[in-house]
Order: sequence, then C-alpha cells, then structure tokens
Amino acid sequence: MKLFWLSSKLLLLVNLCFCGIPSEISDYPTNEAINYLSRYGYLSSATSVSGGLIAKDTINQAIIDFQSFAGIKVTGILDDETALYMSMPRCGVKDKIVRTSGHVHKRYALQGSRWRVKTLTYKISKYPKNLNRESVDIEIKKAFSIWSNHTDLDFQHKKHGQVHIEIKFELGDHKDGDPFDGPGGTLAHAYFPVYGGDAHFDDSEQWTINSFRGTNLFQVAAHEFGHSLGLSHSDIRSSLMAPFYRGYDPNFVLDTDDIHGIQALYGHKKMNHTETAIQPQVVNSVSIDENLLLCSDSKIDTIFTSADGHTYVFKGQYFWKLSSDGINDAQPQLISTIWKGLPGNIDAAFTYKNGKTYFFKGSRYWRYIDKIKDGDYPKYIDEGFTGIPDNIDAVTVWTGNGKIYFYKGSKFWRFDPFDKPPVNKSYPKPIANWLGIPDHLDAAFSHHGYTYFFKDESYYRFNDRNFAIDIADPPFPRSTAYWWFGCRSVGKEALLNIQWKQIRNDSQASNVNKLEHKGLVFGDDSDYTSEDNIALDELT
Repeated sequence: MKLFWLSSKLLLLVNLCFCGIPSEISDYPTNEAINYLSRYGYLSSATSVSGGLIAKDTINQAIIDFQSFAGIKVTGILDDETALYMSMPRCGVKDKIVRTSGHVHKRYALQGSRWRVKTLTYKISKYPKNLNRESVDIEIKKAFSIWSNHTDLDFQHKKHGQVHIEIKFELGDHKDGDPFDGPGGTLAHAYFPVYGGDAHFDDSEQWTINSFRGTNLFQVAAHEFGHSLGLSHSDIRSSLMAPFYRGYDPNFVLDTDDIHGIQALYGHKKMNHTETAIQPQVVNSVSIDENLLLCSDSKIDTIFTSADGHTYVFKGQYFWKLSSDGINDAQPQLISTIWKGLPGNIDAAFTYKNGKTYFFKGSRYWRYIDKIKDGDYPKYIDEGFTGIPDNIDAVTVWTGNGKIYFYKGSKFWRFDPFDKPPVNKSYPKPIANWLGIPDHLDAAFSHHGYTYFFKDESYYRFNDRNFAIDIADPPFPRSTAYWWFGCRSVGKEALLNIQWKQIRNDSQASNVNKLEHKGLVFGDDSDYTSEDNIALDELT
C-alpha cells in the first residue's frame, strides 16, 4: 500500500465539480463526489462502478462517515462545508474508519505493520535539484526526530550500503509503478514497513525550507515517515497524520494523537526515572540538613519535566532534579549556570509536544531546547501567547486534550495554538470550575493522566480521567516536603486545615457533579469527550 498526495490538478477538477452546488440539492451527489467517497474508503469500489444508482441511505452513511472523520458538522448531506473539505489537498491513501459499537472511533490509526528493531538506518540516494545537500540532510534528520523524540527509535543516516528506509527525489516515471505527474501534482509517496518503508518525493516540486512559498520539505517528510513507520491516517484534525495537507506551519508541533499512535507501535521513550519519581518514596539516606532549603520551606516556584524525561523543581535562584528517591542531588544548583540567560524566580514552566520548554516570568517568556536557549529570547507573552495575561501563577499541558492551561489568581485560560484566536472568547473561566482546586496556585504539573497542583507547602493529585481530586490514604492535600523531597522531619499526614478540609469535602461530596464541572471547564467548544477517554484508556 502506498501514499500519494492529491495533485493540484485533481484539486482543480474537484473544485470545478463542486463549484456552485448549493447545500440543499445533495439528495444524490455528483459522480465526482461518489468517486471521492469510493477512492478514500467510504464506499466500496464495486458499489461506485456498478452502473446503477446507489441507495440513498448508503450515500448518506458514507457522507456521515467522511464528515465525522474530517471533524466537521455531521449532516449526512453534501453541503458546502463538506464539498470544501473534499476539495482540499490530501493524501491518496484510504482513510481507515475504526468503529466501536456503531460509532466512528476518533483517534490515530495503525496500518498493521511495524519495524521489529529500534535502530533504523536511512540514506538519501537522490537529492532534490533545487536545495543543497547539507540543508536537505538537516531537514530529513529533523523529520525523523519528530518521531524519535517520543520513542526509543534511533535513526542513523548512512551514505552508502543497504538501509531500512531509502529516500529519493525522482521525476515522472521512476520505475515503481506510480509515476509523478510534474509540478503541482503528486507530492510524494511512501511505503509502510511491510512493503519496505521507502519514501519518494517528486523532484519537479519547489521544495522549500522555512518558507511559505513552494512545498515545505520538513512537514511533508515527517508525514511520509509516519507512514514509513506504520501509521495510517488519523481523524484528528490537528494531527500530522491527518489526511488533509496543511501546508507550511512555522510553529509546527507534533500532536498528542500522533504521539499516542507512534507509542502504540514502538512504546514510550524510556526515562531516566520511573513514574515513582512523580511521587517519590522516602529513603533513609536523605539528610534533613542536606535539604534544609526545601525541607524548611517547601513552597516552590515551578516544576516541569524536560524533553529528556528529567523532572526539575525551581525555587528562587536555584533548582533541584528529582529522582525516584526524591531529590537526586541534595545540593541545589544555580538556574543560571545550566539554563544560560534564564533568570531566577520563575513564575511557571512547561514542556510542550515539540520538545521545547517554555519559562514565564512577569510579562516575558523564554524558550529552550533542552538547556540551550532557542533563539532571540526573552519575548513578550502577548507576542507568542496572545490572550494570556502577564504574571501567571502556573501552567500545564493537560493530559485530557493536550491543550495548554494557564492559571492566574482565581481564573484560568485555555490556549490552543491551532485555533484562531488561540484563546476562545469564553475564557477566562473561574478555577472553581475545577472541582476542589484552590485559587492562587504556586505550580502545576501533568504526568500520566494526573495533574499535580502545588500551593504553599502542600500538593494534591487531580485525576484527569475522573475529573476529581484522587481519593487516597492519607488523603490529599499532602506535604510536598515529605512526599516529593524526602524530608523525614515532616509528617506524611494530610494537611487538613479548615480551607483544605472544605476543598476535600466539596470535591468528594458527589460524583454527579463531575461531568457538569467538565462542561464548566471546557465549554461547548471542547474536544474532550468520553470517546477520547476510551482512547486514552486503551493506550495505558
């Protein structure tokens, strides 16, 4: 099975076919629409060429499936929005419709084959004529790293010899049975692992780098390599593996859906600490004196996990690295010695799906790749995060939908870089909508289906799937010093002052209100659904 990009010639044909078709005359779609639905897996090929009329119910169901897969309003008729999506540039591979109890299951899709080794070699046998080889090598390496950042896959570039994935830039008929058709035609095609994994690119295209002109090499290559690794199309609109080609995106990040898909095939990237690092066990070797700064005052500025899997705690001018035993190194280190150019007293930090870590302080933010500043920073928050206020308290990438949540005072904002504007007009909303979460947080941190909220010298664990504070013994909130930093001088009991008692009682009062509060947090524009929950459950 192979991957093809829909040519601009076909795009023009489809546009002409749908031009002027009003929404209300879609009782029986045009032959072009039927051919489209057949080509991409919504109607059987035998049905579309049978020579007779297809039952209206069959057509309507095919349109419903397409609309659901495309993430647009489901009407069952060929309305204007549906026609528009059918005219979009896209991959030529059929969309894999996964059904659960009669409903289209929204998530990534696996083709069925994968590589049995984690170290994969590749070579570029033929380079494009309009780009220098060094630049192409860099972009191809970046495209592979999109996938290795989230798995233990290791891609090695070879100049000669046999490799797992061979990459070629070809013209016209290149002897694989699928000829390219010149500029504006098929962009590329790739093979799934069972068929060899090779990727071919049309050298008649104007391949470009970091430009809105021409065809972006990095993004097309990253999509192609997803197929080379065994991924089919996803019905998540923001996914790299979605069938509709988005064009150049200067702020490209790999979607959570893509990450779940590749990890379903190749597993999670191994970290240097296990999940127990997220709630460290107390060990006898920890000295009270060694951790005096944290044990005497465990209120923190921020906590985050970097792309390499290490978890860091910031407080004032210093930082600590956590391990499964608590503090990895009892002696604090200056933030400025490791993250060059980053000040102390950071307000909040998070690592996004692109592997980059963002730090916020006052009205500005910094972006780092690992511990290297990524460009000309700091920048103003309103430049890179339009709609987000200055002087935030905390920030998380929520595991329920992969979107960024900013907290300040008694309010929170949801930021989605794929939306325009990125902050919906319904925000800000009260933090009280998160049942049991207090205002004026110090830090927040998401990991493996939980969000950990820190305030003063205590923390509590919020179950993202149940949408409630976890019920445990001892109950939450708990001592940050004892459970996170290994301070034996601090009791492990829950911190049940009057304020926290009320919060805990409110959060455990009734399970009936949980879904209601989900609606208050996410609103009607949310993409958090019970079906998304099912997908998450199947991945764990």
